[in-house]
Amino acid sequence: MPITEQPTEVATAAASGASATERFHTDKSPYTAVKDTPAERVNLLAREVLDAVHATIRRHRVSYDEYNALKAWLIGVGADGEWPLFLDVWVEHVIEDVATDHRAGNKGSIEGPYYVPDSPDLGAKGTLPMRDDEAGTPLVWRGRITDTNGAPLSGKVELWHADAEGFYSQFAPGIPQWNLRGSFSTGPDGVFEITTIRPAPYMIPTDGPCGKLIAAAGWHAWRPAHLHVKVSAPGHEQLTAQLYFPGDEHNDDDIASAVKPELILDPVPQPDGSQEVRYDFTLDPERG
Repeated sequence: MPITEQPTEVATAAASGASATERFHTDKSPYTAVKDTPAERVNLLAREVLDAVHATIRRHRVSYDEYNALKAWLIGVGADGEWPLFLDVWVEHVIEDVATDHRAGNKGSIEGPYYVPDSPDLGAKGTLPMRDDEAGTPLVWRGRITDTNGAPLSGKVELWHADAEGFYSQFAPGIPQWNLRGSFSTGPDGVFEITTIRPAPYMIPTDGPCGKLIAAAGWHAWRPAHLHVKVSAPGHEQLTAQLYFPGDEHNDDDIASAVKPELILDPVPQPDGSQEVRYDFTLDPERG
């Protein structure tokens, strides 16, 4: 599905953050899910977080200048809409570990801030929408969805990833709406085949408050190349994951701490310069 629109503006952290914040409010209903949480649990979680902050201040004798710098930074994170980025990069991987530690099927990973629902359905075999001159090595991915007993499942694989410049459609200017985003619905055999391009490593936005934290702390801002997926089938828990590539220098120090050995692909070079990979999904049954 070739498309040809080209970027005409420069992506900024503030614009990306605003898009991520708007998308979060559109797609998620967080308060509904926890509306019946007992006050005792809210008190417990809030108090322990505040106690940890207070302990850090006392242990390291945080000054008023440092406190005011923190205050200004927090205000900036909110003003630039970077809370989705901050939380998804530095917090979500622990939430994901806790939420899925019971599973017997595939390992998952973080969703990140750039998921968009309702991407075009391309059947069980198809090519992600991309520009005619989309940069990157062609990649053909074949796989199958099964349950924990090995039986095939009729399900869906939602796939999205950044382009060769590290930008995601709908979160950077000038990129076609569904560029490198699509859904693949399998038949009863659970088999799918996806053609896309191999993404490149990229840095998270560094011209906003999150970038200031990275610079001040002496960290790097790199994420290894990865494919995002959501895999679902009726009666089974949805799997959210990121799939990585061997040899990436940031697999071991991903700023988002999201890489797991089970999520690293094994692409095989082909004579025409493309690559082929096999990766299957095993979904756990829904818990009663």
